[in-house]
Amino acid sequence: MSRKLLVTHALPYANGSLHLGHSLEAVQTDIWVRFQRLRGHDCLFVCAEDCHGTPVMIRAQQQGETPEALIGASAAEHLRDYHDLLIEHDQFHSTHSAENQRCCNQLYAALRAAGLISRRSVRQAYDEQARMFLPDRYVRGICPRCKSPDQYGDSCEVCGSTYAPAELLEPRSTVSGSAPVWRESEHLFFRLGACEAMLREWLASGARAPAVRAKLEEWFTAGLQDWDISRDAPYFGFEVPDAPGKYFYVWFDAPIGYIASFEALRARRGLDFDLYWKSETASELHHFIGKDISYFHNLFWPAVLHGAGLRRPTGVHVHGFLTINGEKMSKSRGTFISARRYLERLPPEPLRYYFAAKLGAGVEDLDMNLDDFLARSNSDLVGKFVNIASRCAGFIERSGGRLGVQLADPALYAEFVAAGERIAALYEQREYGAAIREIMTLADQANRYVDLHKPWALAKDPAQAPRVLAVATQGINLFRALMIYLTPVLPRMSEAAGHFLGVPVSAWNDVATPLLGVPLAAYQPLATRLDPALVAQLIEAPSAPTLPSAAPAAIGGPAGATAAAAKSSEKAQQGGGMIGMDDFSRIDLRVARVISAERVEGSEKLLRLSLELGAEPRQVLSGIRSSYAPEQLVGRLVIVVANLEPRRMRFGVSAGMVLCASGEGDGVFLLGADSGAQPGMKVS
Repeated sequence: MSRKLLVTHALPYANGSLHLGHSLEAVQTDIWVRFQRLRGHDCLFVCAEDCHGTPVMIRAQQQGETPEALIGASAAEHLRDYHDLLIEHDQFHSTHSAENQRCCNQLYAALRAAGLISRRSVRQAYDEQARMFLPDRYVRGICPRCKSPDQYGDSCEVCGSTYAPAELLEPRSTVSGSAPVWRESEHLFFRLGACEAMLREWLASGARAPAVRAKLEEWFTAGLQDWDISRDAPYFGFEVPDAPGKYFYVWFDAPIGYIASFEALRARRGLDFDLYWKSETASELHHFIGKDISYFHNLFWPAVLHGAGLRRPTGVHVHGFLTINGEKMSKSRGTFISARRYLERLPPEPLRYYFAAKLGAGVEDLDMNLDDFLARSNSDLVGKFVNIASRCAGFIERSGGRLGVQLADPALYAEFVAAGERIAALYEQREYGAAIREIMTLADQANRYVDLHKPWALAKDPAQAPRVLAVATQGINLFRALMIYLTPVLPRMSEAAGHFLGVPVSAWNDVATPLLGVPLAAYQPLATRLDPALVAQLIEAPSAPTLPSAAPAAIGGPAGATAAAAKSSEKAQQGGGMIGMDDFSRIDLRVARVISAERVEGSEKLLRLSLELGAEPRQVLSGIRSSYAPEQLVGRLVIVVANLEPRRMRFGVSAGMVLCASGEGDGVFLLGADSGAQPGMKVS
C-alpha cells in the first residue's frame, strides 16, 4: 500500500557555509527519501534557508551589506552544494518569505486563542557598548549547575542543563566582550509546560533511540519551562503582529519554515494542506535532525503544532555529530571541511556511500577517518561492486552485445532477490550501515561466482561460447540487483548503469524479473579509484601549530605506573631517556568518558574504571584512589593511552592507561579534555 510522506532535514543557517556535518544529515535524509520513492511511495522532500536572528544581522553589518543580500547569497551557495551532493529537494525555500510570515502569524494567532501564549516582564541581558539586548546565545559564562566555563546563556554543553541567562555565573557579551547589565523587558512566552501530558503521550507512541528517550526524560524531570518566543529590536525577523517592537524568535519561525516550504510547493503542485498537516493517519511527517536540536524538535515543535490544531510529527530521527579522523571539526586543526572543499576535489558518491556505510538509527557520533574513507571507496565501490559489471561486460560484447536468454544459476539469483526485503527493512529503519553490509556480502558472493566459473578461461575454447554468455549474463544480473539496492545511495551511478543496461532503475521490485535477451550499451567505467593525494588535501594546514608548553606529564595507570612515569618524565627533563618522534607517534592518545568507577577490593591504590572510548566499554585499572573518590569521576572526560597492550593484573585485566600529572607530595591530577571533546577523539 502506497504511503504519503513529507520529509525534512534541519534548515541550514544563513550565517555560514555547509560543512561535512551538514552534508551528513542531508545525505541521510536524501537516501531515505529516494528509498521511499523506489518502494513506490509518494514522498515529498522540502527544506528552507534559516534566515533570521541576531547572528545574521551582525554578520551583515560587519560585511557592510543588508541581511537580505547576505541570506540571498547564502541560500544560493547552500542550494548549489546540495545539488552537487545529489540532494534532491522538491522545494528549497526561505524562512524570510511571505509564506513563512503568513504561517507564523497564523500559528501564533491559533496558539494565543488556545491560551498557550502569555506575557511577562523578564530581566534580560543588555550590552551597553553594543546598545542591544542580547539573545541567550550571545551571553556566555560559567554554568550555574556544573560550573563548567564558557557555556551558552540558555544551556550547558557539558551537563545538558537548561537555565535562564540571568543564572549564568560571570556572564559576558560575545558581541563586545563586556559584562552585560540587566534590564526589564516584556516578552511573549509559549506555555510549553501546559503541553506535558500531550508530549508524554506522543513520545511514548514513537520508536526513539534510548539516548534520545533518556535526554527527554531529563527535561521532563527538570520541568518543562515556558519558552520565550519574542526578541527585542534590533532583530532581523518578523515583527509580532500584536506586539510592536517585538520580533518572533528565530526558533519560533525556523521550524514553521517547514510548513512555509510545503506551502510554496503546494502552490506549484496543487497539494492538499490538510492531508499533510492535519491528519496523523492519512500521511506521515518525518524530520531528520542532529542531537543538538533534539529539544526543539521533540518538545517545542510538536507542542506548537498540536496547540495550533495541526498534526504532530510521525518521526523525529536524531543523529550524532561528525568527527574527522577522531577529532571534532576544527578550523585551527584543519579538520573543518566544507562541502565545497570536498566537492572541488572528489565526486559526491564516495562520500554518500561512506556516510551510508557508517550510519545507524542511533545518536552515536560518526567518525570520518580519511584512510578508511579512501579504502572503503576503492575497495567496496570499485574493487567489489563495479568490478562485477566491468569483468562481465566484455564477454557480453564479444558474444554479440546481447544478454543470454536464461540465467546460469537461477537459485543464486533467487537468493539476491530474497535479500531485497531484508535490505529494505534496514533502509526503512535508517540502519544504513547494516544494509550496506548485507549488500557488500552479496557483492562478495557475485565475485566468487565469477571467479569460480572463470569465463576468461572458458572463452579460450570456442565451443564454450554459450557457457561464457550464460556466466556473464548471470554476473550482469547479480550486478543489476545490487545496483537497485544501492540506488538510494548512488543515484548518479544508478542512472549511468541504466544507460549501460538499457533499462533504468525505476522501482525496488524491478529485481524480481531478471534482465534477459536484451542488448547492452558499450560499458563505460561507473567508478574510478580515488586519488590518495586528493583525499589528503581535504585536511587544511592548521591555522596555528599546537606546541607543547611543558615537559611530558606523568601517566596514571595500574599501581606503580604513576611513580614510574614521573621518574621517566624527570629523566626526560634532565636530558636522559629521550625518545624519537617515531616512538612518540606510535602512542595513540584518545579522549574517553568515565561510565562508571569503583574501588578495587583488596587494593589500597586502584580504581576500576569503565570507559566509553569506542563501540565497546573498556576497563582500566588506575592507581588514583588516593586522589579521587569514584563518584567524582563518573561522566568526566579523561585522556587515555588507547593502544597499550592489555595487562593482566592480580585484580583483573587493564586495557589502557589514563593520563595524570603528579609531583612530590602534591597528589595525582587527571588530565582531561575541553567540554566540546567527544569520546574516541584522537589527542594530538
